[in-house]
Amino acid sequence: MNSTRPASLFPLRIRGLRYAPDGREVLGGIDLELGDEGITLMLGPNGAGKSMLLRALCGLLEPCSGEIIWGDGPRPTQGVMLVFQQPMMLRASVLENAVLGLRPAGLRRAERRARGMAMLARVGLADRVADSARQLSGGERQRLALARAWLTRPRLLLLDEPTASLDPTATAQVERIIREIRTDGTRILMVTHNLGQATRLADDIVFMAAGRVCEHTPAQRFFSRPQSEEARRFIQGELPWRMTF
Repeated sequence: MNSTRPASLFPLRIRGLRYAPDGREVLGGIDLELGDEGITLMLGPNGAGKSMLLRALCGLLEPCSGEIIWGDGPRPTQGVMLVFQQPMMLRASVLENAVLGLRPAGLRRAERRARGMAMLARVGLADRVADSARQLSGGERQRLALARAWLTRPRLLLLDEPTASLDPTATAQVERIIREIRTDGTRILMVTHNLGQATRLADDIVFMAAGRVCEHTPAQRFFSRPQSEEARRFIQGELPWRMTF
């Protein structure tokens, strides 16, 4: 596997980021800084702006104001990947979908195929390489989407609720892959509404509400001593037992 990495993207600094389509404020002045290691889970109620922030980071939307500062360099042209909750699949085989991101690298077809086969085995899809990607289950599609992103060796992987519609078994499989990607050296920023998942995966938590970051803190501290009233209400409302702080 190619070990070439893009120039450093970290620390990633977001300063005063605002996005207000048609005058409706979605991001209301985001301030956030991320280092180069770990898994950060983004929590918050629906409409908090979490998914919009991911899209701003990968260049899918243009903020009204503010800035995103990538280490000491310009906005990267590679090294940042986004995986959606419902990943798009080409009308092609599982293997062809997996190696899609390797085409710009100029690798020969045999090399792309070898790397793709190895990655699909790693995510538990070795027996599906010749099948149509559109015939996969939701959990298998998500594993394929992660394999496709992982093959490009991203420095930053953005995940938008990758297990939202999956059953517990499929969720556990996806979480295992996410941990392995992190161990392989990729920085992960992930949106979830699953607080149990956040306790299992997160090194730190970014909690958002009403288009702003209310707190950014280590995961254990967030769940034991949330600092903002919004976070306390969110945790108490989402967990199946009552917590007091």
